Amino acid sequence: MLDLGLDKLALIGAVALIVIGPEKLPKVARTVGHMMGKARRYVADVKAEVNRSIEMEELAKARKQFEDAAHEVGSTVQGSFNEAAQTLSEPFDADAWNPAPAPASPTPPKKNWRLKRSRTPQWFKQTAGVRQHVQSGAARVKRHRR
Repeated sequence: MLDLGLDKLALIGAVALIVIGPEKLPKVARTVGHMMGKARRYVADVKAEVNRSIEMEELAKARKQFEDAAHEVGSTVQGSFNEAAQTLSEPFDADAWNPAPAPASPTPPKKNWRLKRSRTPQWFKQTAGVRQHVQSGAARVKRHRR
């Protein structure tokens, strides 16, 4: 690109000072600075727009792949469903399917209220205000007195 060193910039500044003059040089330098800023912003906007369009293309490709995968899964599920419906529509043979009866338990299990109470999560007990520790009346009075 351009190789502008300190010596070349000093030469350009000296020629500009001679050609433009010392009165108009600050105004011209300010105008050139504004134009350079506008050019940089324009280039940055173009880069951002190109990046946005590339991202949109990538998103469109990903969306298409996702739709294809969803369609494939849907067709697989539909095929399985049709196969199951065809299997169920066949006549039922009661003699071929005769499950054994479940063994009866000798005695029903006893309910243990301590076990049931301990299954309650600790966070629920705290939010519901369930007492965690038993205190006597004297201990409660002592706790709340100053």
